[in-house]
Amino acid sequence: MKLSYRFRDPSLAELALTHRSAGRPNNERLEFLGDALLGAIVAQMLYAVHPHASEGELSRLRAQLVNGQALALLARELELGEQLRLGQGELKSGGFRRDSILADAFEALVAAVYLDAGFDSCRDFVQGLFASRIAALPRSSKDAKTRLQEWLQGRGLALPSYELTATHGEDHARTFEVSCAISEPLPLRSEGSGGSRRAAEQDAAEVVLRQLLERSGPV
Repeated sequence: MKLSYRFRDPSLAELALTHRSAGRPNNERLEFLGDALLGAIVAQMLYAVHPHASEGELSRLRAQLVNGQALALLARELELGEQLRLGQGELKSGGFRRDSILADAFEALVAAVYLDAGFDSCRDFVQGLFASRIAALPRSSKDAKTRLQEWLQGRGLALPSYELTATHGEDHARTFEVSCAISEPLPLRSEGSGGSRRAAEQDAAEVVLRQLLERSGPV
């Protein structure tokens, strides 16, 4: 088993790798606890890494990382299959290769680390395995105007207003200046510029987004 963590109580690791087909006690209760811990830790990581992502985007990203197939892949990387305790039926049918069994064992192992050493050690264990996976996820492709609109709509607040305030230059190289203003959750107004009105609106919306992030929490 390729684990960076070393158990103080090896019986917890053994329990985490004991499938219900092997009898009792088995890893079902640990699986339940590990599922909750894993979801919370990965959610916390995504929340920090993607400060502009909406609730829906964060949920979709978490679903990409925490699902049966993804967790089974992690279990294979840790070589958990070779360590599983299975009943004869599951052993003969190749249960040590089955995604569902491997994923359950991984979740149980997360809980075992938590019970062995506490939440901080469990979080370190999970972060060590998921940091590179989270870094590889695509950043939000939504533009600033869309993110700002979704943030306000999600809180039942009035949408921003955009106003063209000035234009400069010749037709072939014109610069547009646009203001973006919101009244809730606090009055904010920003100016943006760009080679088109749309580009200037995006620039102004980005400034409001940053101000909201600084004053009202994650956008």
